[in-house]
Amino acid sequence: MSDRRALGDFLRARRARLQPSQVGLPSGVRRRQTAGLRREEVAGLAALSVDYYIRLEQGRDRNPSSEVLSALAAALLLDADETAHLRQLAQLAGGWAPAAPTVGVAGRGLRLMLGSLRPTPAFVLDQVSNVLAANPEGWRLLWGIEEWEPVRRNLIRYVFTHPWARTVFEDWSGMARDSVAHLRVVQGEGTHGAALAALTEELCAASAEFDELWAHYDVRTKRGTRRMFRHPVVGRMELTSEILTAPDGQRLVAFQAEPGSPDRDAVTLLGLMGDDIPECGEGTDHEQR
Repeated sequence: MSDRRALGDFLRARRARLQPSQVGLPSGVRRRQTAGLRREEVAGLAALSVDYYIRLEQGRDRNPSSEVLSALAAALLLDADETAHLRQLAQLAGGWAPAAPTVGVAGRGLRLMLGSLRPTPAFVLDQVSNVLAANPEGWRLLWGIEEWEPVRRNLIRYVFTHPWARTVFEDWSGMARDSVAHLRVVQGEGTHGAALAALTEELCAASAEFDELWAHYDVRTKRGTRRMFRHPVVGRMELTSEILTAPDGQRLVAFQAEPGSPDRDAVTLLGLMGDDIPECGEGTDHEQR
């Protein structure tokens, strides 16, 4: 998706998800030809001319002011993550070019932390969720991902295309929604355009569920949450993720169990399994992606 189109696509997606009653407008007696609000309704709610709003959606005006963006966020009932995304897309549409990211190799400090966190499963991800490094428990938690070539080890690719993913993540639907919403945040940051485009094009072709979620256009920043895992050897375990983001955008993700719980016992058992998997950071270079 080009930066010029992204702002308009987001605006269209958000107005299509709103009903007149949600913003205090009458539904009217005529049947609506398309779902959601009409362009003129959004323009009226944001106190903009209809022509100007149409130019924004069509990518013919790419420099909306901060006041216009605030008015659109209020009209479309955007939350904090969605409002931040709107502003980032406007910057990209206006020609702002973010600094090129440093990708491919997990930072040395993060790799050292992976070892010290054992037996807590942990891995280092870049912004598009390539797995740059992991401790042995992290590889084992994502059952089967180590069988892929290093360049293919991406958490979101795993969620949507690996045959074990729907077993590993008990709430697969929730994990899938969060993963796609995170990619929309990355899109707004504008730092991984080529990598993001390649991944989303691949997954749209490979998974009807990804294609539908990508079109739905949820935007949500990744935050720590509780997830239930089902490991084929150690069984079920409920773990809470903690996310540490480095200045270069790399993320250390650790899944912790409550001390003294059966979940902690399961994590300990995960650490006692055989070692025929990559060590921390081994074989995870994404410099060629």
